[in-house]
Amino acid sequence: PFVPREDPLFVERTEGAYLYLKDGSKILDAAAGCILVSIGHGRKEVVEVIAKATQTNSFVLPLWLTPEREALVNELQQHWLPPHLTRSHFTSSGSEANEAAVKIAVQYHVARGTPSKHIILTRSLSYHGATRATGGWSGHPARKKGLEQVLLKNPMIETPYPLRCPLGPYHPDAEDYYIDSLQRTIDEVGADNIAALLAEPLCGASGGAIAPPGNYWSRVQAILKANDILLISDEVMTGFGRLGTKMGCDFFDMTPDLLVGGKGLSSGYAAINGVFGTDAIADALKQGGFEPMYFTHSAMPMACAAATKVLEILRRESLVERAKTVGAQLKQRLIDEFADHPHVAEVRGEGMLLALEIVKDKATLRPFDIEQRITEKMFEAGFRHGVFFYPGGTGEVRDIIMIGAPFIIGDVEIDLMVKALKACLTEVLGNL
Repeated sequence: PFVPREDPLFVERTEGAYLYLKDGSKILDAAAGCILVSIGHGRKEVVEVIAKATQTNSFVLPLWLTPEREALVNELQQHWLPPHLTRSHFTSSGSEANEAAVKIAVQYHVARGTPSKHIILTRSLSYHGATRATGGWSGHPARKKGLEQVLLKNPMIETPYPLRCPLGPYHPDAEDYYIDSLQRTIDEVGADNIAALLAEPLCGASGGAIAPPGNYWSRVQAILKANDILLISDEVMTGFGRLGTKMGCDFFDMTPDLLVGGKGLSSGYAAINGVFGTDAIADALKQGGFEPMYFTHSAMPMACAAATKVLEILRRESLVERAKTVGAQLKQRLIDEFADHPHVAEVRGEGMLLALEIVKDKATLRPFDIEQRITEKMFEAGFRHGVFFYPGGTGEVRDIIMIGAPFIIGDVEIDLMVKALKACLTEVLGNL
C-alpha cells in the first residue's frame, strides 16, 4: 500500500470461494474480493482464453475491432443487456466508466441543442468512483476526506433508506418522501440545467444493500422522462447476476438510457467495465460530431476474452439463477439467526448482495460511536473466524457488514458465514 500498513495481508493464492494466505490459513471470501467475483477464483478456462488472446492480440487500438471485442459485444447483446441498449463503450475501471457515461450524457444534450443541460444529479448515499469527478458525485464522506476542496460538487437527492426514513422506519409514505426529494431538487436546479441522474438501482456498499420502497423507480423514471433528463444506472456492483437477475435494472424493471456495468463483467479476471447506451444517444453524438474518448487500455483483447468466457460460464452453469436461490437461502438464515438480535437493526439485500446493520440501540436506531470502530473490529474478528466480510458504510452511515460472496457457494459456506457472524457479534459487542 502507498500508506504502509503494520501487517498487510499476504494472499498466496485463491481458489473457488477461498483465499489461501502465506501463513497456511484458509479464509472464505464472503466479500468476493470487493463484491465482484461471481464464478469463483482460479477457473482455468478463463486463464486459457486470456493467454490465447494475449498471444494473438497483445494490444490493438481501442477504436478497431478484434475477434475478442466482437465476441464480447455479441455475448452482451444476445444474452445480457436489455434490448434497447445496443451501443457499447469500454473502459478499465468503474470510475472511468461512470465518468464516460456522464460525458456521453452531457454531449448528447449539447448535440441536441440544449447545452444548458449539463448538471448531474446523484444521491446522498452512493459511490461512483475514485476520480476527482466521480468522487465528487459520490455521497460518501469518508472517501472525500482531505479532498473536499478539489472534488467536483453537484446537487444530490436523498437515497431511499426505508429503515431510516425521516418520517419513521418503514413509513408507509416513505416512497412519496423520496420522490418529493427528486421533484423538489429538479424544481430548485431547473430541469433545463440537468443532464442526467446517476444512481445505483440498489444502493451498494455506501449504504449496504439498501433497496428502495415500492414503485420508486417507475415514478423516478416518469419524472425524468417528463423533464428530458437521462437515467444513468450505475451497475458496477449490481450488474451481471449479483441481484439474482441479469442486471440490476431487470430486478427493478428500470429502463435506463445509459447503463454502467463492471465488476461482474469479468468476475475480477481482467480490468474491464462498460458503458451501454441506446441508438438514439449514439446517433445524436454522431450528428453532433462527438465520439467518446477511449482510455489506453480500453477493451484490451485479453480482457474482452476473459469477460466473454466469464459470461459464458455464468450462463452455462446457471449461476445467475444460483445467486438468486442461494442468496435467498442465505438471507433467510441471516434473518432467522439475527433479526431478533438486540444490536442488529436490519438484515437486507437481494441475491448475493446482503448486509447487516449493527446499532447500539435497536429501538432508537442509535449507532455506536464512530470511535468504537465496530465495523473494523467485526472485519478483524471475521478473519479470526475464517471469513472475509465486506465493510460497508460511509463513516456517517456505519457498522454495515456486507456479504457479496461468489455465486458458487453452498451449504458449507453458508454455515461458516452464519457461525462466524455469531461469533463476531459476541466477541466484538461482548467486549464493549
